[in-house]
Amino acid sequence: MLNVIDYVPGDTLLHRLNPVSKLALAAAIIAATFLSDGFAPLAGLLALTLALAAYAGVFGRLARLLKLLVPIALIMFALQLVFVRGGRPVAGFATDEGLVTGGKACLRLLGVALPLVLMLMVTKLTDLANACVEKLHIPYKYAFTFTTALRFVPLFSQEMNAIMETQTARGVEYDTNNPFRKMRLMLPLCIPLLISSVGKTDATALAAEQRGFYLRTRESSYRRYPFGALDAAAFALCAALVAAGILL
Repeated sequence: MLNVIDYVPGDTLLHRLNPVSKLALAAAIIAATFLSDGFAPLAGLLALTLALAAYAGVFGRLARLLKLLVPIALIMFALQLVFVRGGRPVAGFATDEGLVTGGKACLRLLGVALPLVLMLMVTKLTDLANACVEKLHIPYKYAFTFTTALRFVPLFSQEMNAIMETQTARGVEYDTNNPFRKMRLMLPLCIPLLISSVGKTDATALAAEQRGFYLRTRESSYRRYPFGALDAAAFALCAALVAAGILL
């Protein structure tokens, strides 16, 4: 079963960028999203992320994540309507300032959550870790910890699905629309998932230690990740996005 952050092979310009350049592009879109204060730039940044996903051939998988985020964005919108009381009333308890603040909060949530996931879809985690160690001089143990945590996300998801299927076979019904009942049913699953995750983490740590993890340095990687003209263009785009976010 494919996970939303699994690497998708391709030969697009986005795939061929240096992993550090991809990370910088995602960070620039996120920074511009935080800095922008208008609907047009926020919507434009979100559209840029979706356009890049379509170009890289991962739009369908990014749309799956977007579908999960939309209900959260709507909840945030409703909370803004309830707690932002400034401005003039529009309909019921909603005010014009609450509508504006809620709309911007929704766009910011979507605009911040998607870019990094998109870059992970078009970047191998091994390349990301090695490039960060080589170019950003991040200690390898930190880069390894970050990428390993990302690798464990789909494993934990599969483990949770297996536990739920086992419990369903024993007569437990998880198909309920009551959020409190669903939470009560899900909480007991945390114990076997925690035990399983501790075992996997311990096995991974032992395997890494036996392979000389603590002897790894910046020069240990056999691959090199030089910057090219395409990366220079990407950094220029990053600067333009941040500047646009400040001005708009």
